[in-house]
Amino acid sequence: MIAPFWSRGKRKLCTGCGNDAGFDLPITMAFQPIVDLTNRRVFAYEALVRGTNGASAQEVLSRVTPENRYAFDQKCRVTAIALAAELGLAEQGALLSINFLPNAVYEPSACIGATLEAAQRVNFPTTNILFEFCENEALDTNHLLHILQSYETMGFKTAIDDFGAGYAGLNLLAQFQPDYVKLDMGLSRDIDTTPVKQVMMRHTVAMLEGLGITPICEGVETASEASALAEIGISLQQGYVYAKPALAELPMVH
Repeated sequence: MIAPFWSRGKRKLCTGCGNDAGFDLPITMAFQPIVDLTNRRVFAYEALVRGTNGASAQEVLSRVTPENRYAFDQKCRVTAIALAAELGLAEQGALLSINFLPNAVYEPSACIGATLEAAQRVNFPTTNILFEFCENEALDTNHLLHILQSYETMGFKTAIDDFGAGYAGLNLLAQFQPDYVKLDMGLSRDIDTTPVKQVMMRHTVAMLEGLGITPICEGVETASEASALAEIGISLQQGYVYAKPALAELPMVH
């Protein structure tokens, strides 16, 4: 366990954490696998928020406000870790991929406390946690870099989600290289029949590999798309062709 940034006593809260409102909507998680085609195993499971009352991710996220986003972000982390431990995710040798909201992290060393406490409580190894964020909202780049560098120092793995469809893009990669980059599904959709996308994907993958970053393709829906991506050199893939998200369970992989 990695726990140099918090104590077993009362956990310190930063100003932003302490002023945040609660998030009262009960939530659970659906899990979707990221498969490793080279080793023919599940590389990770992404935890996707859902409402316990059947609410979709969109319905849950529509309840997030600037006032309660910290509480929501923390609740998602704790819920994902507790469920992953209950389902034996780490025992499979897989990572748990948790989405986080950069704007909900005020001071990384303080805001990580609940995550570490939850992992210790259920004996879930922090080395199996992958934090991914989506760059689909305008962010303070310096603050984001501070979060990512802090998480890296703490021993967590990091990933950029939906790369190629957001704000930061190449400028962010020039300053920080995460462990993984999840390529936007718009690039992988119909890639088997779209030569332009194949060229773009090959060059993107070559760039990422040159930076020491492992690419992940999401939104893979057909066997032909999966094969085309594998030929380009992308062995980590996620999408309906392998499994749909399963509510509070680890789905079987096709």
